[in-house]
Amino acid sequence: MLLAANIALSIAMLAVFALAFGGIFLWTKRGDRKRGLLMLAASFVILVNVLIWTLPNPS
Repeated sequence: MLLAANIALSIAMLAVFALAFGGIFLWTKRGDRKRGLLMLAASFVILVNVLIWTLPNPS
């Protein structure tokens, strides 16, 4: 189970970097502001999910 969770978190972080890079690229180079901002928002949501998953238990 731990290995699967680590792999899932790694893939999620790769998705964060890919979405952030793609969103910035679309927004600045292509002028597609709407899709660029949506990609940046998606990367932020995934990043927050990864941060939540990696927080230690309060107990």
